[in-house]
Amino acid sequence: MARRRKGRPVNGVLVVNKPQGISSSDAVQQVKRLFGAQKVGHTGSLDPLATGVLPMCFGEATKFSQYLLASDKKYWTRIKLGVATDTGDADGEVLESKPADHISAADVEAALPAFRGEIQQVPSMYSALKHNGQPLYKLARQGIEVEREARCISVFSNELAGFSNAEGDVEVELEIHCSKGTYIRTIAEELGAQLGVGAHVTALHRRAAGPYTEEDMVVIDELGKLRDEDVSLDKFLRPIASTVGQWPEVVLTDATAFYVRQGQPVQIPHAPTSGWVRLSESSSGEDNLFLGVGEVLDDGRVAPRRLVATQ
Repeated sequence: MARRRKGRPVNGVLVVNKPQGISSSDAVQQVKRLFGAQKVGHTGSLDPLATGVLPMCFGEATKFSQYLLASDKKYWTRIKLGVATDTGDADGEVLESKPADHISAADVEAALPAFRGEIQQVPSMYSALKHNGQPLYKLARQGIEVEREARCISVFSNELAGFSNAEGDVEVELEIHCSKGTYIRTIAEELGAQLGVGAHVTALHRRAAGPYTEEDMVVIDELGKLRDEDVSLDKFLRPIASTVGQWPEVVLTDATAFYVRQGQPVQIPHAPTSGWVRLSESSSGEDNLFLGVGEVLDDGRVAPRRLVATQ
């Protein structure tokens, strides 16, 4: 007999502003307790140092978290020049310090083109990537370093947003729009190396993850206060369909929706000719009923790939 899952069934997406100083997993556990939910997972870790957009998928929405993991991200970061750390951020131990007061904003601008477009990046040893089932950061804390292959990432934009030189304490602010798998700390380290002075991240804030932005964020502490006032927190959940809201929508009739629920591909007039689509069933209500996601086959039929079990 299957063990009964603790908590209540909750479906949807909550976009929180992850607080500084805790892990993404800690944030998930806090939110799970606040909602009393059965199942919650985040869609891409933020370092304890970082803040900002952290989408959390509840219940049936977890089926679509993989599409958020694969989505583009936007960050603001502050980088200190002249100091290199073992982690590439302010939580690490200082490895080397060099004077950086000779570096100008123009020098930084001249270096940034190397960190735009498609570039090769070696993941940090302090990342959550796994080696033989072990996260790299755990190995790094044991003094173990393993070889990592460079990966191709895309940096769509990387702009200088601020520069300061206060008594030789040089800091740079960057606004970065990048593909999944991009490590901002690695960009900081490599920028510092290119400038010849070393560097590390002192602040990091995620502005957007896929379709979700800062405007969608809620604060965990505020949720706690509202719950104490017996306010229903479910009103802050975004619909499951929002996970793929940027995808083209294919609206099915009752008949075609029936076959899709059985896992069968269907022919839909005026559907896209290729790619992935959002599947909805026509409804008499204000919004169509989200069914899941599908893929257009070579013969033009739409095949279901991931479907929701409940609404």
